[in-house]
Amino acid sequence: MKIVFATNNMHKLSEIRDILGNNYEILSLADISCNIDIPETSDTLEGNAMQKAQYVYNHYHLSCFADDTGLEVDALGGEPGVYSARYAGGVGHDSEANMTKLLAKLGDNPNRKARFRTVISLILIDETTHTELFEGAVEGVITNERRGDEGFGYDPIFQPDGYDKTFAELGNDIKNTISHRARAVKKLAQYLENKK
Repeated sequence: MKIVFATNNMHKLSEIRDILGNNYEILSLADISCNIDIPETSDTLEGNAMQKAQYVYNHYHLSCFADDTGLEVDALGGEPGVYSARYAGGVGHDSEANMTKLLAKLGDNPNRKARFRTVISLILIDETTHTELFEGAVEGVITNERRGDEGFGYDPIFQPDGYDKTFAELGNDIKNTISHRARAVKKLAQYLENKK
């Protein structure tokens, strides 16, 4: 089955391809010659994921899915949440600046509880066209400093519950079995499997 993943983020793309395996041919936005940065103007993860999937469906009429992910820190009232990728402002996704801002805002607050949440919006064209949402979350804590050099985004400062290492220290093989995105993608894969 061919399906478009509405992203040009190579980290996300390879993560999704690893999790879904060889049953699906996952195309990126570049693969369908969609070279615009699809706007994310919603104030929820669900809204942004649906907005991106709807754009691909409206313009290319292909089965597709899109995701949005947020890091929610309890002591910061759920920040950065939907603004995780652009938390520090500026242009593009500056992971270093985002982590610096987050660690500075948390300071020495003892409440380090946080979670990563991913929402996937799927628009599937078969006998009919329908939209489904899948969510995955992983609980953990924000570390006091960056640790590890694998992964991307906030991985060096997020330590999932049950582990003494950050996502960036655990490496992609372990991360791809326990992460928020892995959990959402597994629900997506199960749904697609049932549609075969």
